[in-house]
Amino acid sequence: NRCRGPLPPDTRSRYCDADPIFGQVIPEVIEDKLICLATENEQYLSKLPDQAGCFKETQIVEFIFLLCEKWHLDQLARYQAVELFERFMIKQVEQISRENVQSCEQGQGSSWSSLKDQIDDTFVLRLVSCVQLASKLSLHYNIVNNDTAVKFLQSLKYSYTKQDLLDSELAVLKTLHFQISVSTPLAYVELLLEVLGHNGCLLPAKPLYQMCVQLLDFSYLTRDSIYDTLLKIAIENSTPSELQVAKFLTVKEDFMLLAVGIISTSVFILNPEHWKQVVEHLTSITGITSQSILEFSYAVLKHVIGSTTPKQHYRGFGTKAPQNGILSFK
Repeated sequence: NRCRGPLPPDTRSRYCDADPIFGQVIPEVIEDKLICLATENEQYLSKLPDQAGCFKETQIVEFIFLLCEKWHLDQLARYQAVELFERFMIKQVEQISRENVQSCEQGQGSSWSSLKDQIDDTFVLRLVSCVQLASKLSLHYNIVNNDTAVKFLQSLKYSYTKQDLLDSELAVLKTLHFQISVSTPLAYVELLLEVLGHNGCLLPAKPLYQMCVQLLDFSYLTRDSIYDTLLKIAIENSTPSELQVAKFLTVKEDFMLLAVGIISTSVFILNPEHWKQVVEHLTSITGITSQSILEFSYAVLKHVIGSTTPKQHYRGFGTKAPQNGILSFK
């Protein structure tokens, strides 16, 4: 439950809290939402495009996060912007590739460099449009208007107009078939925290939620490093093959696993005495094995603390990295 707008400027600071309020939803609604998110996650993973994750590079994510911070958008908006941009860019690449194939069949094919130029020319503009759309989905009282967006683009020496922004926003909407209300890992985290509360895990909600958000930010910004560690744990080998990397894509895009791992790691940091109990609950709720949760938490903590940290800092996990549990391919 977040504050809802529009609200007058002088009342926003008093009534708008960026953090959700836990313990206010009836169990039946929580159960329905959990089933809905789990189904949505499974459906997305079942038809995962090969390019998934290509547009979640650290520089892109950092740009979006900083822009959302500049425009005072909340955490939900930043994740929605990242996911919108990722899905839009994948669709755009697929669309341009199809058009190129059709042109080639007609003897009018374009080179890849020209196709890349088409993407590069509007890259930042489309990125800003995705942030604008996310602001409309997340914070109705703090929508990023075209004046603000144009001013920002001009500060980067772009000469886009308000009409260009409108056209860009429409291009994103059309490419995504107007399906822009995408669930983010934050939604999974919030829901699982709500379930844990109803299941008797009476942990301090606000500090735990804030830690989850910080770790979720961190996991987005260090995504490749964390999942590279996780893959090496899974295959028990430091040099994965191309096939293993390709198969691992479904793990990298699994929002439920990410949410569970973030909550587990947060509890381990804040309330280590309750960690095993929380992992058991998370396993019961999601079906994700405790070993898989342990491995994910280890991978996150390794990069939070640093790979040169003495092993005693990982005493909750034992004396070495956890053994294979998340994947069974080699």
